[in-house]
Amino acid sequence: MGRVTTTGDLRIDVHVGAGSQRSLPDDVLDGLTRPFKELPPKHLYDARGAELFDRICELPEYYPTRAERAILHRYADMIVRRTGMAELVELGSGTAAKTRVLLSAMERAGTLARYVPFDVAEQTVRDCAAALADEYPGMAIHGIVGDFERHLPQLPRPEPGRPRVVAFLGGTIGNFPPGARRRFLRSLAGLLSTGDYLLLGTDLVKDIDVLEAAYDDSAGVTAEFNRNVLHVLNRELDADFPTEHFEHVAFFDPDREWIEMRLRARRACHVRIGALDLEVDFARGEELRTEISAKFTRARLQADYAASGLELAEWFTDDRQLFALSLASRN
Repeated sequence: MGRVTTTGDLRIDVHVGAGSQRSLPDDVLDGLTRPFKELPPKHLYDARGAELFDRICELPEYYPTRAERAILHRYADMIVRRTGMAELVELGSGTAAKTRVLLSAMERAGTLARYVPFDVAEQTVRDCAAALADEYPGMAIHGIVGDFERHLPQLPRPEPGRPRVVAFLGGTIGNFPPGARRRFLRSLAGLLSTGDYLLLGTDLVKDIDVLEAAYDDSAGVTAEFNRNVLHVLNRELDADFPTEHFEHVAFFDPDREWIEMRLRARRACHVRIGALDLEVDFARGEELRTEISAKFTRARLQADYAASGLELAEWFTDDRQLFALSLASRN
């Protein structure tokens, strides 16, 4: 049972604790004892990682945030007209920087009723909710602090007669391998009633040089962001990774059509993870995968939708065809 705080039209439900929100010990025990070592990308985003990612979003090489923002500015009013949306649920809401474009369009259309920010970081949800309550007086806010892979059933029930849009922006869907991606899309389809929509952000297949530069910038910010996960393990799990001996690697796999980020050991090293009583060896040149980021074509996304009980309703891209937002409904 979660904790609930309510102030006027603002409610926050907390379903994870500060120490359990990311299942870090389980993920490390599983991922670092595999023949090919890997960790889920969510562990990149502690406070320092989130700060570094905000810097990445402003880098000249990193186009996705700018492209998605441009799409929202151009099509937000059309999206609101098409859906009649009165409630916006946002998974991985963060600071809701781009979301304000949609909320303002809903306000202009006279449909704005409720916003449901869903994020794993409690303080981020609270700060975002408080700021939006001031910016959009009269809008109900129901924040959910949880892991969207585990706590989707905790979302509030939709209000009758109020169309709901569930937004999953930023291209985060690309972090899921194909099977897990379709399972997650099926769980999102289960949130939709007749007249509701999913609004999904997807990065598109493009020139390899453009893709790889976005994940290996000349200033080295992405490399610092990637290595930060080792600092997380050292701090949270009493590990002794020699972070200076791991280098950032990012490349596009044309067969799978995804970017991979890895950390490569520059020399052989023996690592102890005290909290797990676990010892792990890295050979020189051995790699730890920290992220995949799938890139999409319209046909690929339509196939994922069809396999997940969804149907593509609208497709929006920026002028350079770098990124896409799509609306989907249950089929």
